Amino acid sequence: MTWLPAEFVHPVHVPVLDGYHLRPIKAADTDIDYPAVMGSRERLWSIYGPAFGWPPASMTYEADRIDLARHEAEIAAHQSFNYALLDTAQTALLGCVYIDPPTRVGADADVSWWVVDELVGGEIEEALEALVPSWIAADWPFARPRYPGRGISWADWLALPEQG
Repeated sequence: MTWLPAEFVHPVHVPVLDGYHLRPIKAADTDIDYPAVMGSRERLWSIYGPAFGWPPASMTYEADRIDLARHEAEIAAHQSFNYALLDTAQTALLGCVYIDPPTRVGADADVSWWVVDELVGGEIEEALEALVPSWIAADWPFARPRYPGRGISWADWLALPEQG
């Protein structure tokens, strides 16, 4: 059984703000993903580390490429989705949006996102904060999306019972 309807077509380009958009991440994005992740690693670890052990301090470029290839394959199979936040020229990865099947009870999708340290508190992060919930409501077939780190704290999310 899949978590999405068979006929669902995922968006491939989502405008965020003039000059910025989301698109599904690819293994070929490693050159711009690796510096974005490792440049914001300490903050990202504070968010995702307790739940997923990511990103480890020892993450190599090759490990990131393998991880992005896995994400790309999961997107193609509609198992989960990782959208890169990019500038128009796609020369800078500025964050990511994750849309995943829930591993814990109470929702039909778990959605989270981040931006690189330089954008925290700025116009692009604010635009992403406004966009993601409305985009999920408009373009995705979820009745009960959950937003760990926003609608529920990561600690409370971790305390939820796992799906059976």
